[in-house]
Amino acid sequence: MSDRFRITLAQLNPTVGDIAGNAAKARDAWEKGKAAGADLVALPEMFLTGYQAQDLIVKPAFVAHVQNELTALAEACADGPALAIGGPCVGEDLKLHNSYFVLHGGKIASTVHKYFLPNFNVFDEVRLFSRDMMQGPVAVNGVRIGMPICEDAWYPDVVEAHEESGAEFILVPNGSPYFRDKFETRLNHMVARVVESGLPLIYLNMVGGQDDQVFDGGSFVLNPGGVPAVQLPTFDEVISHVDMERTDTGWRALDGDFAQHPDAMEQDYRVMVTALRDYMAKTGFKKVLLGLSGGIDSAIVATIAVDALGAENVRCVMLPSEYTSQGSLDDAKAVAENLGCRYDFLPIGKTRDAVTETLASLFVDTEADLTEENVQSRIRGLLLMALSNKFGEMLLTTGNKSEVAVGYATIYGDMAGGYNPIKDMYKTRVFDCCRWRNANHRDWMMGPEGAVIPEAIITKPPSAELREDQKDSDSLPDYPVLDGILEILVDEDGSIADCVAAGYDRADAKRIEHLLYISEYKRFQSAPGARLSKRAFWLDRRYPIVNRWRDPS
Repeated sequence: MSDRFRITLAQLNPTVGDIAGNAAKARDAWEKGKAAGADLVALPEMFLTGYQAQDLIVKPAFVAHVQNELTALAEACADGPALAIGGPCVGEDLKLHNSYFVLHGGKIASTVHKYFLPNFNVFDEVRLFSRDMMQGPVAVNGVRIGMPICEDAWYPDVVEAHEESGAEFILVPNGSPYFRDKFETRLNHMVARVVESGLPLIYLNMVGGQDDQVFDGGSFVLNPGGVPAVQLPTFDEVISHVDMERTDTGWRALDGDFAQHPDAMEQDYRVMVTALRDYMAKTGFKKVLLGLSGGIDSAIVATIAVDALGAENVRCVMLPSEYTSQGSLDDAKAVAENLGCRYDFLPIGKTRDAVTETLASLFVDTEADLTEENVQSRIRGLLLMALSNKFGEMLLTTGNKSEVAVGYATIYGDMAGGYNPIKDMYKTRVFDCCRWRNANHRDWMMGPEGAVIPEAIITKPPSAELREDQKDSDSLPDYPVLDGILEILVDEDGSIADCVAAGYDRADAKRIEHLLYISEYKRFQSAPGARLSKRAFWLDRRYPIVNRWRDPS
């Protein structure tokens, strides 16, 4: 019986639906593990299909394709270490399962089915998969390894069953997406499993962006007592070899790679960059464009785009009207020049005059109002979409979470576009994010170092500049108040009474609640964006478009 066991952890980035490409990545990791003398090469949950595949996973042709690729992968990896990889499986019960396969000796040697199916936040697995009975550990080269899949390790039951049936250590394959400060939550749960079972635990997570979600990696290994032995970096693809050693008191992981993780602001920014970079790469787009207004939101989106794609792949367009201040003109041009990206100047005055003239006969005897303001926004959306169509550049939208929440955006205007990097970042945090980026640069950023966002953009009062002397505060409470109320109503699912208890004016809270609910139809049609919190607008928060309920408290 061997006293050493080497596991190669492949913290990699799959693409949903690219079954052959994901299999090729798994094969490459297996080759590296084989060269390093590994006993087992492990990949994350549902790696073969990519995660989350949503309803794609229930198409019989898709599942059959996965099974064919899995068989071919087993045959290709016959001469060497075992390979563990996640994917869908039709079980003996003829139901579909979220499964983890161990390939060895040219065949599928073992299959483990997920027991606890998450059905909250962005997860909908109860609808997609079936639960199987709890299973025992899997034997690899004479060592019994418990393999609870992701959610199975968040509760005591499955790990306890593995320990009671002879598991010598635990390997947890995950597809766990980012939200702010989630690593501590994961770590606390896994420490609890280690303390309860007395077994070492290996937590393997994937990386990369998929739609609104980013999987942030940060894989780690814990020894009994919850003592960390290995900690892999966040967001980066990494292949790391972990050595387990049998001792008089059971298996232990030897100390290995140990990366320090960045703070929450850096992780948020990295998520927005990664989300956009992978969304582009995985959908086939190469270049983006955006309307650069001279305001803070478009400035940070332009910076994210350059950091994700490089300046040569970003076009910034200033579309001024008579209400655009000289300060905004100067600030927008400065951002583009600081970032080194293309800057186009496209005034909307003549187009607006033509629209005004066209509508004049029907608008006669009416007062100018929000309609005329929105026409300006929709002209900008029209022109930007024309550029997008002509040059094959994906249009980015630039609305922050505060604006998205209360509908402070024009549908078919500034909401037009394919992706919104800051969709889940409140306005007050956008200011902090700009200051952070001006002061920090990392090797994963493709943009330049230094204060790329002028201080004037950060300090001036926010304005849509759709009428004379307009300020956002004309229509909304000041952003610290607005964001504080929204954090209670949206992120905490709190009540009006909770807002009042926190010190906010009840009239402000009721007004914001009303705007939040009547803007649901806009969010339903809005572009996807990077998920930073547990209550992002899309799968995390699913409200009816038609809704007459209001909190009576």
